[in-house]
Amino acid sequence: MYTPPDFRDDDKDSIRATIRSVGLASFVTATPDGPVTTPLPLFLEETEGEHGVLYGHLARANPQWRQPSLGDALAIFSGPDAYITPAWYPAKKETGKVVPTWNYIAVHAYGPVEFFTDTDRLLAVVQRLTDRHERDRATPWAVSDAPPDFINALLRGIVGLRMPVTRIEGKRKMSQNKSDADRAAIAAGLSASNRPSDRQVASLVPVRKQS
Repeated sequence: MYTPPDFRDDDKDSIRATIRSVGLASFVTATPDGPVTTPLPLFLEETEGEHGVLYGHLARANPQWRQPSLGDALAIFSGPDAYITPAWYPAKKETGKVVPTWNYIAVHAYGPVEFFTDTDRLLAVVQRLTDRHERDRATPWAVSDAPPDFINALLRGIVGLRMPVTRIEGKRKMSQNKSDADRAAIAAGLSASNRPSDRQVASLVPVRKQS
């Protein structure tokens, strides 16, 4: 991932927070037939290894897990993003030398991938993923709410994924390379948007507080 110094995010806590915030990642492998990608919910087991280990599962009918992977796999986590119009920049009125851009957060995690079909390991992954996405609901659904025979049948239709993260890249492009006046205008413009993601990005643009 191309990351100029202004936008590099090397903070482990920030990177892990991004991974935790993303519900659906893109899981990519290189194969002899070209790159293959599957959108997958993944979770990071932070206690394993230097950078943690990613877990998830994909359909057994998905050919990605059967194809030999050339080198490391890649998991892409895309955080909040927003279009930045040059109309917000004070410089537009002064010089006109402004162009559109995009603000966004992204994390790319790399590592060797292992696929597995062991029922106990699969069930543990499914339970972790379910608990992660159900825990904030008023009445959380649990895997144990379904009949065991039904769950066991479904487990036979999926394949587990384990990817120890050996390299990780974080990028946080939030107008850090702009002037204080530009950043203040960007944050104000995004805050007035009807799009929730725009307002979320507005809160992430670094704005100098007036003394």
